[in-house]
Parts: sequence; C-alpha cells; structure tokens
Amino acid sequence: MASNSAVAQERANQRNAVIAAFLGWMLDAFDFFILVMVMSAVARDFHRTIPAIALTLTASLATRPLGALIFGLMADRYGRRLPLMLDIVLYSLVEVLSGLAPTYTVFLILRLIYGIGMGGEWGVGASLAMESIPPKWRGIVSGLLQEGYAAGYLLAAVVYYFVFPHWGWRPMFFIGGLPALLSLFIRAKVKESRVWHASRMPWATYRRALAKNWRLFIYLVVLMAGMNSMSHGTQDLYPTFLSHHYHFSVQTTATITVISMIGAICGGLFFGRISDTLGRRRAMVTAAALGACLIPFWILIPKIGIITVGAFLMQFMVQGAWGIIPAHLNELSPNEIRGFFPGFAYQMGVLCASGVAYVESILAEHFTYKQALGFTMLFLFAFAATVIALGPEKKAVPFTDQAGGGTDLERSPSNRVSAGV
Repeated sequence: MASNSAVAQERANQRNAVIAAFLGWMLDAFDFFILVMVMSAVARDFHRTIPAIALTLTASLATRPLGALIFGLMADRYGRRLPLMLDIVLYSLVEVLSGLAPTYTVFLILRLIYGIGMGGEWGVGASLAMESIPPKWRGIVSGLLQEGYAAGYLLAAVVYYFVFPHWGWRPMFFIGGLPALLSLFIRAKVKESRVWHASRMPWATYRRALAKNWRLFIYLVVLMAGMNSMSHGTQDLYPTFLSHHYHFSVQTTATITVISMIGAICGGLFFGRISDTLGRRRAMVTAAALGACLIPFWILIPKIGIITVGAFLMQFMVQGAWGIIPAHLNELSPNEIRGFFPGFAYQMGVLCASGVAYVESILAEHFTYKQALGFTMLFLFAFAATVIALGPEKKAVPFTDQAGGGTDLERSPSNRVSAGV
C-alpha cells in the first residue's frame, strides 16, 4: 500500500510540474501577444508609426536574456519553484501597468521591464518539467510544454476578438495581470526537482561547469537565434499584415490567428512525439524545410480560405520544430547548470533575433508586406535548418548520468552523436 501511495504521489508531482510549466509559458506568451494583436490601435493612441510600436516588441525581446540570467541563477541556487513564482508575479504586474501607460515613453520602458519577466520563465519552467518526468515522456511533454506559447497566442486572439471591439486595447492588458494567480498553485502543489537537489554545488564548481561548456553555449545561442527568427518572423507582424495588406476585419484577423495557433499546438505535439523515434534534429529540420515550402500558401494567395489553411500549416511546421526545443536543450545541458544554461542560451538567441519584426515592418514600408515577409522567412528557414542539422543531439539521455557536466562537443569522437541528419 505504501508503495502504491508513493507511486501515486510521484505521478501527481510530475503532473503538477508539467501543468505549472505549461501554464507559466502559456500565460507569459498571452501577455506578449496581446501587444501583437493591438499594435495598430496602440500606434494610433500614442500617435506613433507601426515600426515604433514594433520597436517595443523588440525591447521586450532584447531584455529577456537579463531575466534568464537573474532567474536562471536563482533556480540553480535556490531551486526551481521560488524563481518561477517571482517571475510570474513580475510579468503579470508589468502587464497591468502597461495598460495604464500614459505615454509612448512610459509604455516602452514598461515593455523593457516586461521582457525581464518573460525571459525568466521558460528556462526555469522547462527545467522543472523535464527533470520531473521519465525520459520516455520527454518528446510529447516537450511538445505540450512549448505549445503553451501557441496556446497563449490563441488566448490573446480570443480576447482580442471579444474585448477589443467593445473596450479597446487597455483592458486587454488588465486581463494580462491574471497569471499572477498561478503562483498560488505552484506554491501549494509543485514539488522541487530531485535532480536539482542532487546537483547543487558550490559557486566555484558552478563557475567551472559554465566555463567547461562555453562552446556548447555558443552553439545553442546560434541555434536559438535561428529558431526565434523563424517563430517571431512568422507571428509578430502577421496580424498586422492581415489587417493592413488584405484589410481583414478584427474578427477575421482574430479567427485566422486562432486557427493558426491550433495548427501550432497540433504541430508541436506531433513533431515532439515523432522526435522520440525520428530523432530531435531530423524532426526539426523536416519541419523547417516544410515550413519554407508553405510560404506561398501563407501570404501570396489572396483568398481567405487558402490564407487560413496556409496559416494553420505554417504554424504546424514552425511550432512543430519548436515543440522539440524544451527536450533538446535540456538534454544537451549539464545537470548542475540546467536552471540557467538552456534558458540563458534561449534568451540570448531571442536577443539576436529581437529585431526581426522591426526589420520586417521597415521592409514593408519600402516594399510590400508580401515581399518583406516572404523573402525574410525564406532566408530564415534555410538558416535555422542548417544550424539544426550541423549540431549535436543527446536524445533521451538520463539526466542523472550527466553529473560530470560533459557535453557532446567535449567528448571523444567515439562518444559523440553524429552531427549529420
């Protein structure tokens, strides 16, 4: 009986860790994509151009590494739960304040601070979830966890559909304060990761582990620059493209966005699952290549039905590749620095890719939205696929076997996973 009780408790711990990480990332993305949905309205109220508001998106993306640094180091030192709670409260509070911003300058400063909160959540939440589940579940849970991001975008589109036509953009940011309540669930239900308890070390040893893995860190930053360029390049300016280029209504733009995010969730779960058999890199490269092939259906054919299907399939592929990232990055990261290492690499990649939406908006002012989005994304898909294909992989590696902190980039050729696809 005691054994059955222990098993049930362990399963509850695993479930609660995954729920907390999923909801934290979903609500984080919801808060970010609220601005994506209302860029035109914010620009009108502050008497600014669309590129000026796109710059506030870049500001949030640019400060995400600072959040990953602060909360990641806290997670390795003090455990995953406390930093995760503090992070969620921070980004929720700043979201509410953004809805109260009286001027563009204040709004821009608040979006810079918001980026710190957004940057801290992914690394801490992903390490908590990945460390809490068996290796055989990593692919599907990775897809589920990452698609919290797509679910957040979907939720933002739903709120845009129902709230914006009646009350405008500011109340949407007030709703963005609700994620703070998630911290109560984490405090009450989520247990600390056993891997973290087993991997704690003095700061001197911790610094040596970071120094030992610098080459892997640089690779992960380049990888995440490609992945974030692919994601933000297909998402951040897309609602503006639909409303400005094709003059779709609020309801039509919101509906297409919702459908595209349903595709994203399906893609993340599908590719996350098949990555357990096909391999992490091979599944990701396949998704990126298919995404490039879908560009004509995504933007070029001026029929609502085809655009909708194209948006669904595009995000199926983009977030299909992304659905593998939580498992892939955590498998490559050493135990003792997992709270900090993958999250900081992720957010440094975000920093490198933070100007994508801004660049696309500038190009759209000089050419057309079709040309700006089409040519930019063709290049970025090719770049991301190449970086993925040339990198290492440690699919389903037991986290408890990584105590030494070694990486595939540092082991002898006989122990490394082939870099080929």
